Amino acid sequence: MMAVRTDKIGNYRWRIVVLLFFAATINYIDRQVLGILAPDLQNQFNWSEADYGFIIMAFQLAYAIGLLTTGAILDRIGTKRGFSIAIIVWSLAGMLHAAARGAFSFAVSRFALGIGESANFPASVKTVAEWFPKKERALATGIFNTGPNLGAIVTPLLIPFIALKWGWEWAFISTGALGFVWLFFWLIAYNRPEDEKKLSEKEREFILQDGEESVQERVSWKEIIRHRQTLGISLARFVTDPIWWFFLYWLPKFLNTNYGIDLMNIGLPLITIYVISMGGSVLGGWILSRMIGKGKNPVKARKFTILIMALLVVPIYFVSGISNMWLAVLFISMAAFAHQGYAANIFTIVSDIYPKNAVASVVGLSGFAGAIGGVLFSMVVGLILEFTGSYHVVFAIASLAYLLCWLLLKALVPDDETIRISGK
Repeated sequence: MMAVRTDKIGNYRWRIVVLLFFAATINYIDRQVLGILAPDLQNQFNWSEADYGFIIMAFQLAYAIGLLTTGAILDRIGTKRGFSIAIIVWSLAGMLHAAARGAFSFAVSRFALGIGESANFPASVKTVAEWFPKKERALATGIFNTGPNLGAIVTPLLIPFIALKWGWEWAFISTGALGFVWLFFWLIAYNRPEDEKKLSEKEREFILQDGEESVQERVSWKEIIRHRQTLGISLARFVTDPIWWFFLYWLPKFLNTNYGIDLMNIGLPLITIYVISMGGSVLGGWILSRMIGKGKNPVKARKFTILIMALLVVPIYFVSGISNMWLAVLFISMAAFAHQGYAANIFTIVSDIYPKNAVASVVGLSGFAGAIGGVLFSMVVGLILEFTGSYHVVFAIASLAYLLCWLLLKALVPDDETIRISGK
């Protein structure tokens, strides 16, 4: 990981990023356990492809509902309390999977997990907006957003070992328990910068240099939705979030179906994909921080970076026809790298153009759109595979999604317009 510059200003704010990084790591460990175990569980419980799609849809539907509500709740009750409640819910839900015995009960467990996990990114983006000036937000977001990649790397190493040694139930129980470890450190370490006694006055002034009011007033949905930027960001996530969901939940099955990769051997290909993708998150954030530091328009610079990332995804179109597994892994890795570079910028566009008291609500609303896209895409993927047995159409859709995202942002998100929303 790229070293973070620390100087005489102080570095307490980067400790907060470390907390966010590990929250995102645990978040993705908990949600990816099912994807790793899916080929074996599918055989054990006789799921069809449509059944598996239904289970994934349950998580994404709950995630969508949660995102529509948790952003506003976080803006109202604050990040510390909201994040604490969320991780308790998702950790207990992760452990609940151990009691599931069929497609319906797994879907119920996934639904509960989705409700809890929906708060992670709205809370993290809101925390970054509170703890960092605009010129550092892309880098801070890029760093915590590598947490999912670490989770995706650790999971294929950890889960097969636990499942084969103690049974698949303990894979869910042990990973669910990690959230309570994180919660302990969060409760003793986190406060808003205005209230943190360990923060030097110089660093506090640096954090608050943009002069925005860090208020916690309720924000009207009407005020948020009426801006075309909200529509643009929401539509962008509607077409791209499902692609990342596909990577997370269907890649183990794709590798098993096309190349015969089983539970014992799934680790290395997935680790390769997610190690490479980590570079996209940090590099995308770092480059943008440098550009903004040199006076470039933040929104314009982010949209340019998103275009570059969109072009890197296009070659994934050919993956389903590649007979060499490692060449396919290379193309998928490049797309995952690009998604992470894109994600570091789509999140921080929100904090660039919206006031702090609306950030979590906008991230939640756009995340809702992304999760609804994921629900629909999971249904489509399940049906495509059920009737054709081929991933060709799925990868074709993925190859064009990010270019469509860029066009939507270009059309609906102006470069020079900052939104002001008053609470009520």
